[in-house]
Amino acid sequence: MLLRKDAKIELLKKVPLFARLSKRALQDVAHIADEIDLPAGKEMATEGDRGREFVVLLEGEAQVTKGGKRINTMKNGDFFGEIALVTKMPRTASVTATTDVHVLVITERAFDALVKKSPEVARGVAEALAERVAPELPV
Repeated sequence: MLLRKDAKIELLKKVPLFARLSKRALQDVAHIADEIDLPAGKEMATEGDRGREFVVLLEGEAQVTKGGKRINTMKNGDFFGEIALVTKMPRTASVTATTDVHVLVITERAFDALVKKSPEVARGVAEALAERVAPELPV
């Protein structure tokens, strides 16, 4: 199953990091997003490792663990790694496919290149991050 470009844009619009972007900027982000299939058992993120990609689960399920304990189950439309794209911080949890999964992936390299060429994407992402990091700071 491959997504139409419009379907990618609709998924990306739901991600807080990209929510402020115009349709044109979302199209640019969708353009760098690759669809891949991964088998059950595949660890998509490892707690403590530096995050290098953002992932949206399109089909299937994945288990999220922290300190070896299950803390969440991800399903269609759930995502992880958006903050790692920008902050280069270590993963706070591990994510492992519990079924075969179909995912949308944006790599750090592709995202960095897009931010450099698109001031709108850079500004929108910066505003969204500022809102998440400090939602209660006075204006």
